[in-house]
Formats: sequence, C-alpha cells, structure tokens
Amino acid sequence: MIEFFSSNLWLIWVIISIVCLILELSSGDFFILCFAIGAAASAIVAGCGANLTWQVIIFAVVSALSLLLVRPALIKKLHKPQRERLSNAEAMIGQQGRVSESIEAGGYGRVAIDGDDWKACSADGGAIAKDVPVRVVKMNSIILTVEPLGAQTVESDEADD
Repeated sequence: MIEFFSSNLWLIWVIISIVCLILELSSGDFFILCFAIGAAASAIVAGCGANLTWQVIIFAVVSALSLLLVRPALIKKLHKPQRERLSNAEAMIGQQGRVSESIEAGGYGRVAIDGDDWKACSADGGAIAKDVPVRVVKMNSIILTVEPLGAQTVESDEADD
C-alpha cells in the first residue's frame, strides 16, 4: 500500500484538494479554497514526475499566492459590500409588523413580525388598535417600541374593541 502511494503521490494531492474543497463548503470565506488550489497544483507537478520536495514547495507557493491574489478577488466579487451587518435587536429596528393585540395608551400590547409575537408599546404613548400596521422604532430588551405606519392611532377606550 505504501509503495502504491509513494509511486502515485499525485493521488494524495488530489485527495487533499478534494478534502479542502469539501471543508470550504462549510466555511464560505475562501480561505481553505486556496489550499485546495495549491494541492491541485502539486498534483499536476507530481503527475509530471517531480520529487516530494518540489511538490511541497509548489503547494506552499501556490497556496500563498492564492491567499494573496485569488481570495481577495473572490471576496470582492462574491460578497456584496455592506455598510454594516445588523443582527439581533439591531435588525428589528425598521421592521414592519401588525398589531396582534391592541396596544393600550401608556401600556402594552402585542405586535406580530415575521411569525413572531412581541410585547410592544407605542412610541408616543397613545393607543394603537388591533391589525394596524406598525414599524419598530426602538427595542428595549424584548419589548418593542412601535409607531403606526399611517395615522391610525385610537383612544384608549377604542383600543379594547
């Protein structure tokens, strides 16, 4: 078995390249892809009959060049630039939803956004009737502060309807 692999080192480089490509699928940052490119280059050199020393040198040089040249180009081309990526509570600001339980004046109600139901209060302290479309303006812990999208606020006695 060892004799087979020592006479067919190109096969080991191909296996390393395939494993790197599979690992790249889980990361998506094109870092491991550069080593797959280096291993593929070494497989070609090994197939041409170069000794192990040259194969390792080619692997290191091509991988380093890929990290410097290929990776930045792929990131620029495939990853869209964003000002900043919002997450968690920051992503809720600006989201639109619908009042699922009337918001009382100076009190709380519930708002449905993307299938989730949140405790909410009105931004101006007024009441907001059920089924009114709202926008999230602030989030404190798990309580949303919302404002109606139109002028559809109601008085506190009408919010119970």
